[in-house]
Amino acid sequence: MIKMSKMHKRVIAAHGAVLALSALPLAEAVAQSAAPELQTVTVTAQRRTENIREVPVSVTALKGEKLDVLISGGQDIRLLAGKVPSLNVESSNGRTFPRFYIRGYGNTDFNTFASQPVSLVYDDVVQENPILKGYPIFDVASVEVLRGPQGTLFGRNTPAGVVKFESEKPKLGKTEGYYNLSAATHNTVNADGAVNVPLSDKWAMRVSVLGQHRDDYVKNYSDTAKTRLRNELDGYNEHAERVQFLYNPGGSFNALINVHQRQTQGSARLFRANLIKKGSNTFADGTDLDSIVTNAQNFQRLKTNGANLRLSWDLGAVKLFSITGFEHVSDYYSRGDIDAGTPAGPGFIPFQVETGGFLSDLDQYTQEFRVESKSTGPFNWQAGVYYFNEDATGGQDNFNSDSGARTSRLISNQENKAWAAFASATYVINPAWTVRGGIRYTKDEKDFRTVFSENVVQIGPGSVSTSQDKVNWDLSATYKLTENVNLYGRAATGFRAPSVAAASASVPITVADSETIKSYELGVKADLFDRRARTSFSIYDYTVEDQQLTVVGGNSNVNRLINADKTKGKGAEFDFEAAVSSALRVSAGASYNYTQIRDGSLSVNKCAQCTVTDPLNAAGRVVINGNPLPQAPRWTINATARYGVPFRDGELYVFTDWSYRTKINFFLYEATEFTGAPLTEGGLRVGYIFGNGKYEIAGFGRNILDQRRITGAIDFNNLTGFTNEPRQWGVQFKGNF
Repeated sequence: MIKMSKMHKRVIAAHGAVLALSALPLAEAVAQSAAPELQTVTVTAQRRTENIREVPVSVTALKGEKLDVLISGGQDIRLLAGKVPSLNVESSNGRTFPRFYIRGYGNTDFNTFASQPVSLVYDDVVQENPILKGYPIFDVASVEVLRGPQGTLFGRNTPAGVVKFESEKPKLGKTEGYYNLSAATHNTVNADGAVNVPLSDKWAMRVSVLGQHRDDYVKNYSDTAKTRLRNELDGYNEHAERVQFLYNPGGSFNALINVHQRQTQGSARLFRANLIKKGSNTFADGTDLDSIVTNAQNFQRLKTNGANLRLSWDLGAVKLFSITGFEHVSDYYSRGDIDAGTPAGPGFIPFQVETGGFLSDLDQYTQEFRVESKSTGPFNWQAGVYYFNEDATGGQDNFNSDSGARTSRLISNQENKAWAAFASATYVINPAWTVRGGIRYTKDEKDFRTVFSENVVQIGPGSVSTSQDKVNWDLSATYKLTENVNLYGRAATGFRAPSVAAASASVPITVADSETIKSYELGVKADLFDRRARTSFSIYDYTVEDQQLTVVGGNSNVNRLINADKTKGKGAEFDFEAAVSSALRVSAGASYNYTQIRDGSLSVNKCAQCTVTDPLNAAGRVVINGNPLPQAPRWTINATARYGVPFRDGELYVFTDWSYRTKINFFLYEATEFTGAPLTEGGLRVGYIFGNGKYEIAGFGRNILDQRRITGAIDFNNLTGFTNEPRQWGVQFKGNF
């Protein structure tokens, strides 16, 4: 049973009432209009294709035009932040190494071998290392965000949830495709397209390509007087390709082959020395976000490739699936100025720090066999086995900012092997009641070692090994209140295997023990007004035992893992979509996420120059008991509206989308300067669709209010920070054939 304090119940109830009351006029308009029915949204949250209303999980799907609008300006995967309830995405590495948070639960670890409690699954293959999670979004059929533990059917490191991508697949019988080109501020160019080619009556091929470019536009000056231009930064060049082959002979067998690759190069994250005004969380006086002062090299490059093979056999009473995946990183290097300035400033900089993080080689192999029943009766089931093998080598360099010479290097290797067996069943008790349950056993082993050191005297042992096994389960019930309204309840557990952080000159190899979660959720999902609107609302409560937390900075450039005795989370989520009329379509979402670390024994080093608001212990360290998790906004709200009218032989439309989040903490401790201010970002698109829907031309804007906020920081040297993306205006042309 979900337990909440009276205060939180009142807060959630009050905001729920506000949302409900605000929706009444809209609901009345929907009920009275001649709006068309909404198309049924199907998801694969339970590894089967189902109506989203029937799935007893808090899930949001992004598809079609809404997804196309979000990616129109060439943004990377971080664009998903705040676009659905309870989801945040951020990175201190720019377009690579994204970090995901669901219901406030994530991981700020920037270690090359970091694990995350939010799993990213692309075309049924888990992308475990954070470097793999940044594959660009193009020619994608859907993005599903599954909130809460998914430890039975998806299993691997999913205690917070899953973000699931599914590419458009090849089709037999017809040559078709699309092409898309946009140009925007700072000479940003995005070009992508796909073509589906039937090769025979049994074979089809789909080729999807993407190219992205942005000019370096942030001017870098060699001194604080800004008298001499050195170079410019914050541009990128990226391209990615995906080729798929479908074999469908029309019988019981089906095969889908997927080969893909990505290459990107450009600027690493731009850190800015003393960006934050002392005693506040606003920009320092005189800040110019189109310029920077740094004496270090800044660049980033990445090459990845992979393939997967999905096979299925229809055996009559059951269907058998085999999913084989391979992912490879051949080169990743990110180098930047950690002190974010020069000896002359801006502001006070105690010492110079320039580092580079890299992955020289990563191979990930996965294999899953799954069988599911096809019964027309009340009982259905699925079961399978899963194998994971990762071998990764990477490390960190330090440099002399004046000469550019490398001063030290530490290289580590991690081998991670895991296997699991799982089963899940659904039983329809009667037309009103359906129950589901699942169980999964996981065995996870890691071997970690330092393989090379240069000018580093490593503290502690040079290698560690961990091993952990765990049984997870979930149980849910759905009650059909009416033909179009479902109530559900769900209890679930999750598990994240022990994590290892590489050593540095001042910190030994650290290991965080495995973490577990118990989660309880109640919700309602409904189709309304003759299916011209749909809504969902859920409340949840979870407890994480031994949560893995990352201690960064404080008084040196370190990354260290610890475990918190307990973390509590509770909140609510709301989704709504409606066709108000044949011309107007709207959507809205909101989430309330309350998190709290509960461990009176935990303390961390404090920042070098900030104003700490937490208590200090006798050793002068910051006590973090009672603090919220980092990067966990209390409230997020999103909304879209589309209005279209016939014009000549096509449709003229306006589309706008908005997201808002409240303040966030950057670190485990609370400090005035390292609290991110609330952020509102809006998009606007005006377009014309013509040629019987084949062509579209549009003008668009992203972050149209140009609201700039400090979204992350480095705390051990000065008041260094980095920001969200600037406003962007552009034009786009898209064609279908």
